Amino acid sequence: MITRLKKAAVIGAVATLSAAGLTACMSDGGDGDSDTIRIGSTEADKSQWQVFQEKAEEEGLDVDVVSFTDYSMPNKALAEGELDVNQFQHIQFLAEENVKADYGLVPFGASQTFPMGVYAKNYSSVEEIAEAGDVVIPNDTTNQGRAIKVLAAAGLVTLRDDDLLTPTPADIVAEESDVTVTPVDASQTAVAYNDGQASVINNNFLAAADVDANDAVFKDNPDDPSSQPYINVWVTTEENKDDEDYRKLVEIWHSDEVQEAVANDTAGTAVSAENSPEELRDILADTEQKIREQGGADE
Repeated sequence: MITRLKKAAVIGAVATLSAAGLTACMSDGGDGDSDTIRIGSTEADKSQWQVFQEKAEEEGLDVDVVSFTDYSMPNKALAEGELDVNQFQHIQFLAEENVKADYGLVPFGASQTFPMGVYAKNYSSVEEIAEAGDVVIPNDTTNQGRAIKVLAAAGLVTLRDDDLLTPTPADIVAEESDVTVTPVDASQTAVAYNDGQASVINNNFLAAADVDANDAVFKDNPDDPSSQPYINVWVTTEENKDDEDYRKLVEIWHSDEVQEAVANDTAGTAVSAENSPEELRDILADTEQKIREQGGADE
């Protein structure tokens, strides 16, 4: 097993974040090397991680799940050696982070995908949404691009280029589309839904708005090649990508007990993904290349 992190003296058991940056509070390991595998997650409070830790212990692995509230920090913490691995993001997010910050982080296993859906309280079909003529979408770059691609797959909008990784409203051919899009903060898409507008809603906002994922009028297909950048992954550094214990983490995640907890935590919206590490890294490389070609990630 590859030697784990060399930890400095620290002051707590949970990592939190502030606007000023990372204030990771790690359990005191004293001086010397540790065999504890430190995993960064933005959902460490979920039951899936508790079950995961219990299963890992049964397999002889000592894991510490470190909680983050800011999605920009787990990759930074991993790249700077404060974590061994993280599991919170899909490939496209990782690609954008790698291109922007030159982290060079790589996936070593898949976890799940979360299909993105179009929801409408007052409409039951794509045709009715087309008649309504407007759809609310999230306005952050990654989710906005994916939402527009979902609408294109549903036949509600036509794009000037189907190969765009993160299309914007400017890439929609208005005269050939059935709806216009209104970008809003992601948290407001569910509000718009409850106000009667058709909306593309991120999975993490469904439960808070009491929206049933099964009520989606249309969802993207996780088996479609265009959905590959949205596979959620286990991530580590290039030098540790073949660590055997890390591979065990992926196996444990896909155990029946953990998958049952994932299903409960996500109201059944997660679709298990078991792509090989090699396939995941090919998808990452292709996604990073497209981001560079399209001038993305604030290069």
